[in-house]
Amino acid sequence: MRVGIPREIKNHEYRVGLLPAGVGELVARGHEVFVERGAGLGAGARDADYRAAGATLTDSAREVFDAAELIVKVKEPQPEEFAHLRAEHVLFTYLHLAPDPQQARALMDAGLTAIAYETVTDAHGGLPLLAPMSEVAGRMSVQAGAHCLEKAAGGRGVLLGGVPGVEPGHVVVLGAGTVGSNAAMIALGVGARVTVIDRSLDALRRSVNRFGTRAATLHASREAIARSLADADLVIGAVLVPGGNAPKLVTREMLVAMRAGSVIVDVAIDQGGCCESSRATTHEAPTYVEQDVVHYCVANMPGAVARSATQALNAATLPHVLALADKGWRQALTDDAHLAEGLNVHAGGIAHAEVADALGMAHQALA
Repeated sequence: MRVGIPREIKNHEYRVGLLPAGVGELVARGHEVFVERGAGLGAGARDADYRAAGATLTDSAREVFDAAELIVKVKEPQPEEFAHLRAEHVLFTYLHLAPDPQQARALMDAGLTAIAYETVTDAHGGLPLLAPMSEVAGRMSVQAGAHCLEKAAGGRGVLLGGVPGVEPGHVVVLGAGTVGSNAAMIALGVGARVTVIDRSLDALRRSVNRFGTRAATLHASREAIARSLADADLVIGAVLVPGGNAPKLVTREMLVAMRAGSVIVDVAIDQGGCCESSRATTHEAPTYVEQDVVHYCVANMPGAVARSATQALNAATLPHVLALADKGWRQALTDDAHLAEGLNVHAGGIAHAEVADALGMAHQALA
């Protein structure tokens, strides 16, 4: 199969779909790989490394899309890339279609087959291709929030860990899944006071098993969220509905009651955000202030740590890339029901029920 790796063009996105080691695996199996020049530089992979692995280098993204059948990316196609998409393409990347009807329509109009990392499942009910980036984003959320709390960045001027004689900052984590547990771990590590809120008692029990009594846990009632937010210095939005829009747990009414200069880091922004006041930002302009609360809503947080993030992502995605290339997408999905859960778009329709519901579109199951 002909596999294409274009350079990512989303704002300050430095990750790459495949590193040279992955390219070498594909080439060893008889596949052709086309890589846009400079695609891996942000993640520490030189063009010479790709050439040594057996890739053909191209001078433009259009050449990659024109040559390839299977397109492996990191982020969803940007509007500038829509014109490159063709019906014969199989696109394998993060899509996050629920809050993005423009992209959904572009993929449908192209008639291609799109498989989303974020809805691929595993035998334990997890999301194995989302988990590595959730781990990265969860850990990054605390360092981003800590910076935003600095007075020069618009925050309250609070040191999360405190110092002797000064109480630590209060971090409220909304969601006890992969993002939330990693955020709580880092926040506890720097000495903050941490409250984890989730609607699942099983998730809260896992939090207690992991952190003991160092982190408080609360069931996610409106009253508990409002009360915790009013006392928070940093709020981490870490909720997820696979394939669907994130629930709006933080209302504008709650926002008004928060401390001036407190910070919200909404990691759920890829799925629309869990705060009514959240809107997507970029690494170039990561924050805005609403009701005196600093909002950090960068939609591709792990792109800032591209070396670490790309290595973690490739370790998870490469087995599926190899299966898609070796078998073709239809046979690969037939053989692996968990990979089949990643199918979001096919032949002009939305093939994932939760994604279709979130977009208000008809669900078109794979025939």
